[in-house]
Amino acid sequence: MQFYLDGYRPGDPEDFPAAPGIEPRSGSGDLPAEVDVLVVGTGPAGVVLAAQLAEFPGITTRVVERRTGPLEIGQADGVACRTVEMFNAFGLAEKLMREGYWVNETTFWGPGEGEGIARTGQVQDVADGLSEYPHVIVNQARMQEYLLERMRTSSSRLEPEYGLEVTDVQVLPDGGDHPVKVTLQREGGDTAVVRAKYVVGCDGARSAVRKSLGIELRGDARNHAWGVMDVLAVTDFPDIRKKSVIQSPSGGNILIIPREGGYLVRFYVDLGDLEPGDRDARKRFTRESIVEAAQKVLHPYTLEVKDTAWWSVYEVGQRIADRFDDVLPDERGTRTPRVFIAGDACHTHSAKAGQGMNVSMQDGFNLGWKLAAVLEGRSPESLLDTYSGERRQIAQDLIDFDLRFSTMMAAKPKDPAHPEAGGVDLEEKQRIFTEAGRFTAGFATEYRPALLTGGAEHQGLATGFPIGQRFYSAPVVRLADAKPEGLGHVAEADGRWRIYAFAGAEDPHSPESGIAQFCRFLGESADSPVRRFTPEGANPDAVFDVRAVFQQAHRELALEKLPAFLLPRKGPFGLVDYEKMFAADHKGGTDIFDARGIDRSRGAVVVVRPDQYVAHVLPLDAHAELAEFFARFMVPTAQLAQVG
Repeated sequence: MQFYLDGYRPGDPEDFPAAPGIEPRSGSGDLPAEVDVLVVGTGPAGVVLAAQLAEFPGITTRVVERRTGPLEIGQADGVACRTVEMFNAFGLAEKLMREGYWVNETTFWGPGEGEGIARTGQVQDVADGLSEYPHVIVNQARMQEYLLERMRTSSSRLEPEYGLEVTDVQVLPDGGDHPVKVTLQREGGDTAVVRAKYVVGCDGARSAVRKSLGIELRGDARNHAWGVMDVLAVTDFPDIRKKSVIQSPSGGNILIIPREGGYLVRFYVDLGDLEPGDRDARKRFTRESIVEAAQKVLHPYTLEVKDTAWWSVYEVGQRIADRFDDVLPDERGTRTPRVFIAGDACHTHSAKAGQGMNVSMQDGFNLGWKLAAVLEGRSPESLLDTYSGERRQIAQDLIDFDLRFSTMMAAKPKDPAHPEAGGVDLEEKQRIFTEAGRFTAGFATEYRPALLTGGAEHQGLATGFPIGQRFYSAPVVRLADAKPEGLGHVAEADGRWRIYAFAGAEDPHSPESGIAQFCRFLGESADSPVRRFTPEGANPDAVFDVRAVFQQAHRELALEKLPAFLLPRKGPFGLVDYEKMFAADHKGGTDIFDARGIDRSRGAVVVVRPDQYVAHVLPLDAHAELAEFFARFMVPTAQLAQVG
């Protein structure tokens, strides 16, 4: 990380000085009459969204939560590799990996000889080449506390207002700059009214925000119950510290997820079909009945539960909202959204694939930078239409996957003597589980060509950075100080666009090289997106973080002979930023040009969105195409000045 740009100060560099004018203080219970963004709920989507908005102290953000304090025991646990990548942008990946249980292998158990179970296979949990980060297990409450701390130490000093429940949300046609009227009820019964420019409902499956908009969750219950419990137990089951998929001869199923700390274990226990229409069926299950069901499936191994941290029973089902904002279908294009829903408020599914919390967090990450861009005037309000368009399709893909996955998990073993009875054989279950690895790791998201995603005409220049998918980091060496880094790890959750320029085969020191001409275009041309869309007086990388990667080893490059654009002067003292140039890592054995399929002859430009997804791949000399791409959704600073 970089700090001291505005002057030296002692203490923790990650505890940022409070921005001036942060009044009334958030978390004090004293809500202002008007806010820019009101975030409702401190679940996974809400805390990621709020942590993103906390990076912008000029935006008045408030977070309200009906509970009286932070979450203490979280229901979600699995942290996909993609989520760890996202947490790295907040500076939190190391905490996750240090505290979490690493899911390294998954074992499969099925009917053995006699009436017991036997191990039938084991696989690596995350396939090689998917991510440099692991799949980890961390209590949801701890993950949210990391983000709440990030909010508290940001220059916004953002903290939730607890004990406030939303009872009504209205979008007033004549509401002016703050058209959303939100009515809240305090724990003691008093009410408060807040006017907002934008409201985001991250308030769970029973979302009051969603209900105020008249949006319903549509889908079906599977009429099948699972018990879940976090326990401290003594057992002779040998794979208790590995993720295990267990299918008993009687048809019972268990998914075992070891928890952080070395002792705690989560059990997902198949409790069988429910009678349709019996609303009290789940209430008749007890902790003891879940333990008993688990003991039967584990036979001949024993299970003695010593302590239970948490348990519940849930019914499998998949539901999704028709839309993720307040704009009706026949209004789309005539007005822009003012109210959004995210996370469980707009999609619910089973816990077996471990994607609920992860996808919810990605909802918040997708929306946060867009709200900031609009509120700061860098993009038109039409940018906000892309949230529902992008995230609803991703949620639908998850629903479809979860239906197949949860059905497979609950299937009874196939009886070779009676194949007509159906069921799933153990090899088939292991194959499906393995093939689903890319999805459960969080890498199935792919944004289709649209406003924020370019076409694939030049994809061949960088085949390892597929357009619409997340930017996959690779090792590089920072030129100025020879520090090995992951290229994707330098990106922060700060709302900036990334432009990675990979140099071609020419001598990069030559002023006629493709990389030199590209830098001159960005730094000098009137058509340059950097010049057109960076506010007057702001740091030169305030909107676009441009980085260059060269093919040569770092000792073969002369920093002083490379484009001056890549040594920008910033801050009140005009300090030089030396962290914009990188060389391929020849010593470490992974050359990014080979690993990510970069055309060595021509080089490439890879454009990456603030939420870490590849937006475009272009040639180094495609100056007009690059300018045209950003002009589609950004407001020129000259136009902003005229409006001001």
